[in-house]
Amino acid sequence: MRNCGPREIRWLPWGPSIAICQLCNSISVAGLGAQLLTIASKRLKLKILYRHSGSLTTALSSSGLFTRGIWCFSAYPEMELESVTVNVIIQDFVADVVSELFFRNKQQISREIMFIFPVDSDTVVHNFHATMGDTRVEAMLWDKKEAQQLYKATPGMENLRYLQDQWDLWGPVFACFLGTVPPNREVAISLCYVQELPLHPNGAAKFCWPRNLLPEQKFIRRHLSEEEVSQNLHFRIHLQSSRGVSHIDINSSCTPLQYTAPDQTSAEVSLKSPPWISDNLELLVYYGGPHNLSAMVESRDPKAAPGSLLGDPVVMVTLKPSIPEVMPSSGHLGEFLFLMDCSLYQDAQNTLLFLLKSLPLGCYFNIYSFGATFKAFYPQSVEYTQESMDNAVGYISSICPDLGGCDLLGLLRSIYSTPLLRGLPRQLFIFIQRKVSSEEQDIMAEVHRYRDHHRCFCFPIDKCESFNISQAIALETKGKCVCIHSKMTMTSEAVKCLQQALQPLASEISLQWDLPPGLEVTVIRKAPEMIFQGHQSIIYAQIHGQAQDPEADVATVTLQYRVGSQPFHSTLRFSMSPSADDSRFPVHRIAMMHLLWKLAWQGTSMSEKEDIWHSAVKLSLSLGIPSAFTSVVAVRMEQRDTRHHDSLLPDSSMLFPPSCNLVPCQLLWLCGSRPGWFKSTKFWMIQKCQFCLKMLDPKAPHAETLPQLSAHCKEQESSPEEQVMEEATAFNTSWDWTISPLSTRLCNFSNIRVVVALQKANGSWALTSALVSALGLSKADIEGRSLSKDVKPVVLATVLALVWLHQYKWKVSWSELLEAKACRWLWDRAEFNPDECLEAANSLLGCIVEPTIFRI
Repeated sequence: MRNCGPREIRWLPWGPSIAICQLCNSISVAGLGAQLLTIASKRLKLKILYRHSGSLTTALSSSGLFTRGIWCFSAYPEMELESVTVNVIIQDFVADVVSELFFRNKQQISREIMFIFPVDSDTVVHNFHATMGDTRVEAMLWDKKEAQQLYKATPGMENLRYLQDQWDLWGPVFACFLGTVPPNREVAISLCYVQELPLHPNGAAKFCWPRNLLPEQKFIRRHLSEEEVSQNLHFRIHLQSSRGVSHIDINSSCTPLQYTAPDQTSAEVSLKSPPWISDNLELLVYYGGPHNLSAMVESRDPKAAPGSLLGDPVVMVTLKPSIPEVMPSSGHLGEFLFLMDCSLYQDAQNTLLFLLKSLPLGCYFNIYSFGATFKAFYPQSVEYTQESMDNAVGYISSICPDLGGCDLLGLLRSIYSTPLLRGLPRQLFIFIQRKVSSEEQDIMAEVHRYRDHHRCFCFPIDKCESFNISQAIALETKGKCVCIHSKMTMTSEAVKCLQQALQPLASEISLQWDLPPGLEVTVIRKAPEMIFQGHQSIIYAQIHGQAQDPEADVATVTLQYRVGSQPFHSTLRFSMSPSADDSRFPVHRIAMMHLLWKLAWQGTSMSEKEDIWHSAVKLSLSLGIPSAFTSVVAVRMEQRDTRHHDSLLPDSSMLFPPSCNLVPCQLLWLCGSRPGWFKSTKFWMIQKCQFCLKMLDPKAPHAETLPQLSAHCKEQESSPEEQVMEEATAFNTSWDWTISPLSTRLCNFSNIRVVVALQKANGSWALTSALVSALGLSKADIEGRSLSKDVKPVVLATVLALVWLHQYKWKVSWSELLEAKACRWLWDRAEFNPDECLEAANSLLGCIVEPTIFRI
C-alpha cells in the first residue's frame, strides 16, 4: 500500500472526473450549513461561508465570471482580514506565490466557515492548510481509486452537492469546510500556488493580487499609522529574468526597485500599502532583451533520482513570434467554422450571409447547425470558391428550427477529431442561445485539450444560460466572447471578430535544439500549432543526460515559423546554469501539470491505461500536483498529532490518530447561470434612454444630447482593462449608436442585404438589374452615363456598389471586409481607371466620395 507522503494540501486544477479534498472541524458535518458569499464580481472572488444554525441560509451574492489568473477573497465584516504575508517570486512569466492570511471572528457567537476558491487551468495550488487554535486542517494527495473509499466514510458530502446546485455562479471551484470559529478567535490560512502569468498587450508580465486579500483600508486608516501598516502587510516580490529586469509599473505605493544582481537579472520590491479605491493590486514587469524568444533553466532536485522529471533540470522557453502587421492575402488563409444554434436560425441569417461574403478566396470553411443533434453542411471543410459560397448561402435559409437539446459537446468532439487541413489555423465562430445542460465540465475538458489547435469566438444571446460557458471557451482558446442583444449587433460583432481572425498569425511553429554533447532534451509541452498576434506560448522541456564537458553550459534554441508563405526564424543562446536556487521548483510544478494532462489523454487498451495510471500517480505524488489520477483526502487533527503525519495510511480511516477526522472538501463545478452584467450602469441606462427617445421621436432635442453624454460616461467610467472585460458582458459597448438597432431607421437594410448577397466570392459585382435596383438607380441612369470603352460593366458595377456601401459606413460598420475584397479585385484589373470610375459613381449616386476609398 502506497504511503501518501508529506501532509500538505495537494489538489488538482479543474478537469474531467476529478475529485478533491474535504475539510471540516468535526467527524460528522451532516448538519453543517453555510452562507455563501459569492466567488466573483468582475474578478474571481473567494467567499467565506458561515451560519447561525444548522440550516443553509441565503447570503449576499453578486453574479460574475471566473477570470483566469485572478483570485479574490470576500467575507462578512465579522470575519476580518487582519494581516497578510505574501512572498512572490516571478521568473519571466511564472509566478510562485506563498501567502498566509489571518482572519478573526469579530462576532460574539461562533461561526461555521467554509473556504472557497476558483481553480484555474494555468495555476497549480500545491499547499493549503488552515489553523484554528489547537486544530489544524490539512489534506493529502492520494491515488484516486483509494480516495474514493475514504469519501464514503466522510460525512457531510451532501452539503457540497447542495452547494453545487444552489449557488448562482458558474465554473470550477475548490470548496472546503473549515469548522467552527469561536468569538474573537483567529483563523490562519496558508495558500501556495504557481501560475503562468498572462501577457499584457504592451509585452509585460502581468501579476495580480486581489484587493480583498489585503487588509481593508478602513481598518488601516482608523487603527494604524503608516508606520504600523507594515505590521499587517508583508508583501515582497522577487523578480528574476535572464533578459534583465527593465522596470515595473504598479498601482500601489511600494519601495523603489532594488537590483540584487550587477547585471540587473534580479530585483526586489515591497508593497508599502494596499492600492487605493479598492483596486486589485496589479504589477507589470518589463524585461529587457529580445521579446520574441527567451529561456530559463530551473535546477534539479538533488534528492530525486536522475532521469525523473524532478531529478533533471527543466527549461522554460517563452515564444512570442514577431508577426508583421501587413502580409499578402495568402497569409490570411485558414479554416473558418461557423457553428449555429438552430434556435437562432431566423436571427442569424444576415450574420451568416455577411460572414460568408467577407471570407477571402483560398480559405476553407464549413457551416454546422446544432440542436438535439448536429449537422454539417459539407462532410468536411471545403475551399472558398464561388460555387461553394453560393451553395452555403442557399443552405442558410434551409436551417430548420430545433427546440430540443443542445449537443455542443458532440459537435466539438466531431470537429476536434478532424485533423487540421494542411496545418491551416482553425477558428470557430459559435452562436448559441440554449443551455448546454450538464455537459459544461466535459466541454471545457475537450476545449482545454485542444486549446493549442484552434481559437473560438463565441456569441451568446443576451441573458441566455450559456453565457458563462461561452466566455470560458473564448478565454481558454485566446479568442473573444461578445454577448449579443440584437440582430444588428450580432452581425456587427461577428464581422469585427472575423476581422481579428483574418489578421496575420504564426503557423508551422517548431523548435530546434543544440545542446552540449551528452545532453538531450525531451519536450513536455510542445509548441502550439499557431500563435496569434499579441499572444505568446510557453514551452517546457526536460534536460537529461550527462554533459561530456562539465564546463560547457551554453545551449542554443531556434524558433522557426511562417507568417503566410513567408518563413521566419529566431535563434537564442542561453545558459544551462540555473537562474536561481529555488527549492520550491515552480517551473517543475507547471511542467508536471502539463505532463499529467498529456498522460490523461493517452492509452487505448486497458493494460496501457493501467500502466499510465500507476506512472501518473507516482509523478503526481512526487511534487503534489493534482491530476485526473489522484484525489485529495482531508483531515482535521489536533496540533499535537501533526508529528504523526508520515504514518497516515491511505487505505483505512480507522488507522488515523484518534483525534483525526475526515472532513468534506471537493472540487465543484458550480451550475449557476446568472451572467455578469455591464459594469457601467450609468452608461447602460443612458443608452437605454437614448434608444427609447429615438424610437419615440428621432428629432427630439434630447436625441443629440444623449449620445454625447453616453460617450462621456463611457470614457469616464471604464479603464482600458475594464473595457476589455466589458466586451464580454451582457451589456457591452455594442449599445453605441453607430451599431445600434436604430441603424435600420437611417438606411434601407433590405437593399444592403441585396447588395451584399450579389457580391461574388472574388469581391466583384456583376452589372445586373437586381444590383441597379438595389442601388436606387435605373437602367436608363446607367446607359445615360458615357464612359470610355475600357471601362467594363463589371468594373463599373463594383465601383458603384463599393461607393454605395461606403456611404453607410458610419451607420453600418460591417462592410469593411466587403469593401476590402472589392478593392483587392479592382487593383488586379488593368482596365481599372480610378478617377473616371469614381467620378461616374459619385455622379450617379449623388454623393461625394474621395479616391481614398480605393485604398491606393
